[in-house]
Amino acid sequence: MTRLSVEMLAADTVEPITSAGHARLGIAVLAGIAVIVLLITRFRLHAFLALTIGSLALGAFAGAPLDKAIVSFTTGLGTTVAGVGVLIALGAILGKLLADSGGADQIVDTILARAGGRAMPWAMVLIASVVGLPLFFEVGIVLLIPVVLMVAKRGNYSLMRIGIPALAGLSVMHGLVPPHPGPLVAIDAVQANLGVTLALGILVAVPTVIIAGPVFSRYAARWVDVQAPDRMVPARASEDLEKRPSFGATLATVLLPVFLMLAKALVDIVVDDPTDMTQRVFDVVGAPLIALLAAVIVGMFTLGRAAGFTKERIATTVETSLAPIAGILLIVGAGGGFKQTLIDSGVGRMILEISEDWSIPALLLAWLIAVAIRLATGSATVATISAAGLVAPLAADMSTTHASLLVLAIGAGSLFFSHVNDAGFWLVKEYFGLSVGQTVKTWSVMETIISVVAGGLVLLLSLVI
Repeated sequence: MTRLSVEMLAADTVEPITSAGHARLGIAVLAGIAVIVLLITRFRLHAFLALTIGSLALGAFAGAPLDKAIVSFTTGLGTTVAGVGVLIALGAILGKLLADSGGADQIVDTILARAGGRAMPWAMVLIASVVGLPLFFEVGIVLLIPVVLMVAKRGNYSLMRIGIPALAGLSVMHGLVPPHPGPLVAIDAVQANLGVTLALGILVAVPTVIIAGPVFSRYAARWVDVQAPDRMVPARASEDLEKRPSFGATLATVLLPVFLMLAKALVDIVVDDPTDMTQRVFDVVGAPLIALLAAVIVGMFTLGRAAGFTKERIATTVETSLAPIAGILLIVGAGGGFKQTLIDSGVGRMILEISEDWSIPALLLAWLIAVAIRLATGSATVATISAAGLVAPLAADMSTTHASLLVLAIGAGSLFFSHVNDAGFWLVKEYFGLSVGQTVKTWSVMETIISVVAGGLVLLLSLVI
């Protein structure tokens, strides 16, 4: 906790919170979340404004002076944006280079050319997982939907048999694997090791995406047997290009930041000597900022120049990639402000004290809190950020691996049962031409499977490592 937080909490940080204090803080949290939910769902207010107002309401309900609540919110917003804002921007640039250069199309076409029949759902999982690494979920959907529709139509597949694996790949990457914003913020909040979290995240993600993707798609295709809707498929980026990057170069560029971060984690485990030059070098090159920056710079050549882009065209691509993420940055930042308001109000410590009385495992508690916030707000990112702030005190005495598992438990819970208050729900519904009921039976159930399976795997891992 920061010095500012300590000063704001004053005596509350010395003595345990009383039962009456627990009740008041509990009501304040519920009231603050209720304000956010009401503003987003009923009044259709932008999530940034809803989180800002909800944070101030939380402070007021908790009895904090308004000026203190404002300081908490702005401190949390600034800290969060400073920590992940540049990473979000770098990820957006890499994703735009990947899409505009035809690199994404090259990955898709190469894998599809070597897959067919029963292997097609597995190919879609692979495509979505690889392409989804540097992309935000919504961007990944927009990029892959034309491919899903094309494959379903040409191969006469049920749309669910092809679409569910692609959606599962994107969703699992978004919730469990850094450098996506949610996991990064949670890692920062609980002071987890990024490399260890990345390695464990991949370990959990693989079986999760298999069960929620190709396996579940068999049942989803029976429950909702629909074909690809007759609509105009958006033109692919590479159709207007004379050439595009090679498959190997594109794949290497996308996986470069992952490789660098994993290499750092491996060196930290093997060497474990902060004064060793090798470890110091990998601590630098494996830092998320440097890893993503390296991928962007490499991508300008392996993606941009390989597609025949001029320096001016690359500059334009970089510039246009940043405008769409303004809203994402503000939402993530406001989520950080809400998280800090929770912490400074004493809610985090209240959760710690209550969990000791309940004797509930910390990982399960983190998952349940993330589930509750996800169901209430509809946003996986908001659920991850808020839950991380609430359970951060639980990580104080955890080992490195268990702190990383705490992050993954939060990420798993944040994906639970997407429904009508989630923008992703409507995005899937409209793109696939489904009814609300059909979307619930496919997309919503798939998200729940991901959450439950990943959460269960995290708990199992906690018993053996």
